[in-house]
Amino acid sequence: MVLGAVLATPFAPRPAGAAGSGGNGAHRIREGRRPLPDFTFLEADGTSRSAKDFQGKALLINLWATWCPPCVAEMPALDRAAGILAPEGFSVLPLSSDRGGANQVRGFYERTQVKNLPVVLDPRGAAARAFGARGLPTTIIVSKAGEEVARAEGEAEWDDAQILAILRRLA
Repeated sequence: MVLGAVLATPFAPRPAGAAGSGGNGAHRIREGRRPLPDFTFLEADGTSRSAKDFQGKALLINLWATWCPPCVAEMPALDRAAGILAPEGFSVLPLSSDRGGANQVRGFYERTQVKNLPVVLDPRGAAARAFGARGLPTTIIVSKAGEEVARAEGEAEWDDAQILAILRRLA
């Protein structure tokens, strides 16, 4: 699949009639550069962090919740992708909007055998608002230079070879 043609309009919504599910989700990755908004999130221990704390690293910021079926469906692939990309200096930040806090996310990780993802929280939706997310899951790809270079709305198979190649190219 040639992504340039699909991704001609940065951050454009999916064309009318495009498939809403199936495939690896690469068609949902919309490239385009924009400054990274200022936002904070919480680590499991309550420490406040921001994307600026990851300066010089590529980031995949996934906005999700345990009550969101497409989020739950993509979480195992996101976990595997995090394990694959970590040695390459690519961090995955799954920002949970669950109001139940770290314990709710930890319980979900235990039940679903998530092993490579940190527990990070956005219970007030600050990151979702800062990015102008239209729904969950929304994933933001941030380059090592610290700018948003692409985003995806909806479920994707993050460990798919084609998607991993896109992420590496965008880093």
